[in-house]
Amino acid sequence: MNSAIYRQSTRRRLLAAGVFTLLALLPPALQAFGQEFYISFAARVLIFALVATSLNFVVGFGGMVAFGHAAFFGAGAYTVAVLMEMGIASAFVSWPAAIAVAVLLAHGIGFVSLRTRGVYFIMITLAFAQMLYYLAISMKTWGGDDGLSLATRSGFGPLDLKHDPTFYWVALASLGLCLYLLDRITHARFGRVLQAIRENESRMEGLGYPVLGYKLLCFVIGAAMAGLAGALIANHGQLASPNLLQWTQSGTLLVMVIVGGVGALYGGAVGAVVLLLAEEVLAHYTTHWHAALGLILLLVVFRAPKGIAAWVHGLFARGEKHE
Repeated sequence: MNSAIYRQSTRRRLLAAGVFTLLALLPPALQAFGQEFYISFAARVLIFALVATSLNFVVGFGGMVAFGHAAFFGAGAYTVAVLMEMGIASAFVSWPAAIAVAVLLAHGIGFVSLRTRGVYFIMITLAFAQMLYYLAISMKTWGGDDGLSLATRSGFGPLDLKHDPTFYWVALASLGLCLYLLDRITHARFGRVLQAIRENESRMEGLGYPVLGYKLLCFVIGAAMAGLAGALIANHGQLASPNLLQWTQSGTLLVMVIVGGVGALYGGAVGAVVLLLAEEVLAHYTTHWHAALGLILLLVVFRAPKGIAAWVHGLFARGEKHE
């Protein structure tokens, strides 16, 4: 049994390493075919894969259906933009600051929200996110409805983030690091307890576990990664937009998680890739691409109700049984 689990784990890691190697080779491949525009698009996909992964950790592993995750995404973006306005352009200062702001917000929001459950938790996280959204559009010094522009991309030591392939590789490295950390966390004692709380919170309380503390830490970890994604998206478009904080953004992130697979490590990333690629392809063929995208999402729900990542995992698991 242990050897079978070890082989399965090794195959998954090799597959993940292969996928990330291919992704790392994407910029030179696109340049060779004269498709440099898609390097920037691919970087955007990676950033949304990161923020969707952070939400998947909260929803899938923590069992907390948060409808205000965009608050941390937007907060990270605005932190970078505001610091840029103050003359602080170094990524080694502004990006950790974006993470720190998201963490502080998550601690405050989570401390209040986690005292509720079910639909009440969903609504209170939404309310907090909307409060931040209205704060952003009311602050004219931050650009109001137009958002806050960045004069340039953050400085990253010897790396020039204004060079799209370099920015792409930094985004890819950020996603890979966060996925690795989440993999370690979910297989550690903390992750096991967290998943047990998700399955039966009352029993874990009866066993003496500090359930609120575990859930709050999970909420904060997810927010920290969303803050990093916010720092990246602000640099990507050189703009911190209030739309990043809006409830529709939180809804889009939840759709990504559901499509990819709630509770699957790569579920958020897979959902982000599928949704954004589908939007890009369909928009080339029809102005009514929203309707076509809706049909594709319905097909995914019916054919892969647990998400695309879980469906692919099931295919691999069946293949391993036949060996």
